[in-house]
Amino acid sequence: MCEYCGCQALPQIAELTREHDLVVNLIGDVRTAHRDADVSRMARIARHVSAVLVPHTAVEEQGLFPPLAEEFPDGMAVLRAEHRHVEAVLDEAAAGVPADPAWPRRLLDALDLLRNHILKEQDGVFPAALAGLSTEDWEAMDAVRSRVGTLSADLATTAFATTEFAAEAGVDIDQYAGSQQDGPLTPGKAAS
Repeated sequence: MCEYCGCQALPQIAELTREHDLVVNLIGDVRTAHRDADVSRMARIARHVSAVLVPHTAVEEQGLFPPLAEEFPDGMAVLRAEHRHVEAVLDEAAAGVPADPAWPRRLLDALDLLRNHILKEQDGVFPAALAGLSTEDWEAMDAVRSRVGTLSADLATTAFATTEFAAEAGVDIDQYAGSQQDGPLTPGKAAS
């Protein structure tokens, strides 16, 4: 991940990066589950990825992307479309294990797209935000984050970076699962 421009020093970008790091680790868990032919586990982890992305995507789309869209309209449109694609595949697992035998491959493809999407944000969007956002833009991002929340800080630390570590530590991250339309997530309140 990028660390060359200094954008990580901004708390708003640091939080988005922390969420990216958690998602990247969860993508590794999905790949392991796929290698083990454990579709049930893939679906459970997909719900965890979705739980991380709910507040994350809201902050990006309602706070970060709008001020950048004037200068980079096509780029922001592509990132939004990628969000919708990944959400659609993740949402297939919202109620359990998808019955479609092609879903595991779709999930892996969507997560490959997500991994590349994260790199575009970290190496392009975040540095552009550092260079171009005003104080008011950063405050708008803070307002979105305050409204939508985040996963608890414990879940975003390295110790809880994968579902296995969270389970070993007795942390139930299923309580955070939900779709993008659910609104704010708070610990102990599963989105429905």
